[in-house]
Amino acid sequence: MSGFVGYIRTPDEDVSDEQNVVQAKTILTAMLAEIEHRGPDGAGIYIDDEIALGARWLDTLTAGGDYPLSNEDENLVLVYDGEIYNYSELRDQLQAAGHTFRTPHDGEVILHGFEQWGIEELLPKLRGKFSFVIWDELTSTLAGARDPFGVKPLYYYAGQSAMGDSDKVWAYHDDDKQIPFMFGSEIKTFLHHPRFVKELNEDVLANYLSFQYSVTDETFFKNVHRIRPAHYFTWCDGTFETIRYWYPRFAPGQGTVEEYVDRIDEAVDEAVALHKQAAPGVEVGSFLSSGVDSSYIASKADVDKTFTVGFVRELYNETDYAKEFAETIDVANYPKVITPQEYWGELAHIQYHMDEPLADPAAIGLYFASQLAGEHVKVVLSGEGADELFAGYGIYREPLRKAELYRTLPVPVWKFIGTLARPFYALLPKLPGRDFLMRRNKPLEEWFIGGADIFSVDERNKLLKVGKDAPTPQEITAPYFAEASDHDDVTKMQYLDIHLWSGGDILLKADRMTSAHSVEVRSPLLDREIMEVAQSLPLAAKVDTQHTKKAFREAAARSIPQLTAQKAKLGFPVPIRVWLKEDEYYHRVKEAFLSETASKFFYTDELQRLLDEHRTGSVDNSRKIWTVYMFLVWYDEFFVKR
Repeated sequence: MSGFVGYIRTPDEDVSDEQNVVQAKTILTAMLAEIEHRGPDGAGIYIDDEIALGARWLDTLTAGGDYPLSNEDENLVLVYDGEIYNYSELRDQLQAAGHTFRTPHDGEVILHGFEQWGIEELLPKLRGKFSFVIWDELTSTLAGARDPFGVKPLYYYAGQSAMGDSDKVWAYHDDDKQIPFMFGSEIKTFLHHPRFVKELNEDVLANYLSFQYSVTDETFFKNVHRIRPAHYFTWCDGTFETIRYWYPRFAPGQGTVEEYVDRIDEAVDEAVALHKQAAPGVEVGSFLSSGVDSSYIASKADVDKTFTVGFVRELYNETDYAKEFAETIDVANYPKVITPQEYWGELAHIQYHMDEPLADPAAIGLYFASQLAGEHVKVVLSGEGADELFAGYGIYREPLRKAELYRTLPVPVWKFIGTLARPFYALLPKLPGRDFLMRRNKPLEEWFIGGADIFSVDERNKLLKVGKDAPTPQEITAPYFAEASDHDDVTKMQYLDIHLWSGGDILLKADRMTSAHSVEVRSPLLDREIMEVAQSLPLAAKVDTQHTKKAFREAAARSIPQLTAQKAKLGFPVPIRVWLKEDEYYHRVKEAFLSETASKFFYTDELQRLLDEHRTGSVDNSRKIWTVYMFLVWYDEFFVKR
C-alpha cells in the first residue's frame, strides 16, 4: 500500500527557478503529509520543469530503492499504489527483453512494461490492484490507470472551463491554464495546493441520497473527478482523455455445478497463494466475521491472526462465533466489542478519511476492525468480491421468485393485486412484503439501482432545497443495463453492482478504513483469474429462490464447516435503528438536522419528521436518517472546520 500526489507545474515567472523549486517542494511536502497514513514508512519527491510528483509507501514488498521510481534512462517516472501479484512472471519477461531492474519494487514491472508495450498492451497483463501515473519526460505526457475493479483510488482536478460537456476528452482553455492539473490517491491532498479552489458540488447530493455513496465520476468537490475503474487516462499539453480497457464478459457455460465447484476451489487456492507470497516475511492477518467469504479466505490462506468486531447487543455481535471458527482452523482470533460511545465518537474522523460522504454503517465497524488489525499486522486479507462475482446478495433471488410466482398466477392477476395493494401500503407502510409486491410488476431496470436504495426521487425532492434537477438513478444505471441487455436479470444485477456498488461503496470503505490505520488490505477474490471462473457460471450455479452463491458455498464447504458455508448473509449488522431511538443519539442527530448547515440543503421540518417517525416506531427511517446525517458530519469536516 502507498499513496501519491502530483501536479503539472505552472512556475511563477516573477521569481527564480530555484525559488519555484523550493515552492514546489513545500507544496508537495504538505500534500504528502496529509496521506502519511497510507505510507508511514517513507516518502519521496520528483520535480522537473513541468511536473511535481510525490509518493509515500508502506514497507512490505514495496521496500527498496528511491521512490518515485524511474527507468534506466530516467526519462520515465512512476508513482504508484497497489500490488502486482504476477510481478515475478512479468519481471522475467521484461528482463529477457533487455530491461534492467534496480529495486525489488513490484511497481518496476509497470514502469518497464509501459516502456516495452505501451499502456494499452500493459494493462491486460497486470494481475493485481493498482492505481498509477507515469510521467514521460521526453514527450511531456502523463498516463495513468486504475485496476479493473477499482480497488485503488485515483482522482484528478482541473478547471471548469477545461471540462466542458465531456468527461472523456477535454482540453484546457487559455484562460484556465493557471489552474494546474492535479492528481492523487485522496482528494484531501488537493486542499494543500494554493491554486486548488474548494467548492461544494451540490449536483451530486441528490443521487448520494439515493445510492448512499457518490455514484458517478463527479465528486462532492467541484472540478474533482475520479478515474473510473478499468479506465486509463492520458494528458498532454492540456488535453485529457480517458479510455476504458476492460469489461466483464459474462458467458455462462454448460458444465455441471460440481465442475464449477472444482474450478472455484482451484482458482481460490491459486489466488490466495499468490496474494500471500507477495508479502514475504510479513505476518498476514485476516478479517473474520461469521460469514462464508471471510471464513473461506482465512481457512485457505493459513493466516497468522484473525480480527473480529461486534457490538454489545447480542443480535449485532459475531465475535463468539468467529472465535469458535478460528479455533477450528487453529488461528488466533482477536475480538473487539465496539461501544456506542466509540462508534459515534469516531464518525467525524471517519468521514474525513472517506474524502466524500459515505452512509454505509458498516464502514465504521471496518474502521475499528482495521484499527485492531493495525496493532498486530501490516497486511490483512478480506473476502470482498464474492457477492458481486458469485451472486451472494439476497435480492438477487427476486427475479427467480418473480418467475416462480408468475407460473402460479397470470401476469394480469399480479398487476391487479399490486394495484389493490398500493393504498394499503400507503396507510400501513410497515405491512410485510411491501417492497417485493410494489416492484413485482416493474422491469428490473426501473427499480434495481444496486446494493443500496435509500431515497426515491420523489422522497429526495421533497427533502432537498438544492440539486433537484440531478439525473434520476435510472438514468445513471441505464448505460450499464444496456451493456448487459443480453443477460438474465440476475447477471444484470451483478453487472450493475460490479460497476457501481462495488467500487463506490464496498471497496472505497475497505481502502479508506484500512489505510487510515496503515494496514494494507488484500482481496484475493477480486482477481482476474477468479473473475474468469465467475463469468462462466450458469444461473443454476449462482442462485435459486432460496439460496445464493450456490457453487461458491459448495466450494467453501470443502474447507470450512457446512454450517458456516451455508450461513445466510448478514452483511455487517449495526444497531443504528436502535440507537436512533435512544435519547442521547436522537438529540445528537436532531441538533444536526435543525442546524444552520442543514437548512442550506434540506427542509428541516422534513428531517424532523423522519427522525420523529423513526423514534415512535411507526416507520423504520434509520437508513434515510443516517444518509443525511453522514453528509452533515462530512460537510462539517471539510467546509466548516477546514
